[in-house]
Amino acid sequence: MSVTALVMAGGKGSRMSLSEEKPLLKIGGKPVIEHVLAALKNAKKINSIVVAVSDYTPKTAKLMLQFPVSVIKTPGKEYVSDMRYAVKSLNLHSVLAIGADLPLITGEIVDNIVDCYERCGKPALSVVVPMETKEKLGLGGEYAFKVGNTRVVPAGINVIDGQRIDEEKLDEEICLLDQKEVAVNINTVQELRIAESLF
Repeated sequence: MSVTALVMAGGKGSRMSLSEEKPLLKIGGKPVIEHVLAALKNAKKINSIVVAVSDYTPKTAKLMLQFPVSVIKTPGKEYVSDMRYAVKSLNLHSVLAIGADLPLITGEIVDNIVDCYERCGKPALSVVVPMETKEKLGLGGEYAFKVGNTRVVPAGINVIDGQRIDEEKLDEEICLLDQKEVAVNINTVQELRIAESLF
């Protein structure tokens, strides 16, 4: 299976209240998006990388010129509609969409997620993390829901058959990963500090 990674880097980052674009916030001395790109480069199951930017992230777009990635400019409306815009514009097939704010993600974890997608046989997969894991790390979690008896939150990583992106409801596999590497994403200054301490 040929999988394209789509790095979502066009959001406003409005919860951060910082002047810097969120993908450029530094963790371990490097912009957070560079950690995501390194993981995707190390993943054996990722064939190509596309970075989705917007008018909200012009510096990120400029930085991406230094990397062997494609860049697409999206409207910058919100995550799902920008992802749909990129997938349709580029006519992508199997797509791993990932937020640009997951500094601890690794190539091995990305490969495990793609493996899970290949095995499940469904057109969509969503990675979730136990709420308890996020809370133990001192992290918050929006959009919590239950899988069995476990409260979980989305990790900001999805795999989807891009040719079916317009279908209203896709049969979706839930991939539960109890790992700090997928639990840590940066939406607040507090989460930035926690990520730095874990790096």
